[in-house]
Amino acid sequence: MKKCYILSLFALLLTGGKAFSQFNAAYHQSSLPFASVSYDFNRFHPDLRLSTDVLTRDLSAELTLNYKFINKDSYYMYSGLGFRGNNFQGFVLPVGLTVFPFERKMFGFHSEVAVIGLGNDVPALRGSWGIKVRFARGEE
Repeated sequence: MKKCYILSLFALLLTGGKAFSQFNAAYHQSSLPFASVSYDFNRFHPDLRLSTDVLTRDLSAELTLNYKFINKDSYYMYSGLGFRGNNFQGFVLPVGLTVFPFERKMFGFHSEVAVIGLGNDVPALRGSWGIKVRFARGEE
């Protein structure tokens, strides 16, 4: 888990000076659903994820550092690296698409495919879809 914090700190340092930033909240529906919060810094967005629809003993957290390799106002595609604790513990490799179809670009839809539990005996492929809400947009 310490490696995830180091990766997040590294991403924050890379975005020194003026940076476009915003807070986001999302919900991903799948057989392993989760809710997430993130804070975008230009093309980087660290994402803290927490499993939902589970008993508390099965609660799992993920921390990913994603990079938007296509970054348009109406959509972006990203890929990243992270770590997951508890169930399917190990590295996480997500690839996803987020689309903001409305004029205000604050509410969007996303889809993601991720390999979770890498480094474990039985990694899993998780596909998810859901909604994303952007909050205060601005310049730092």
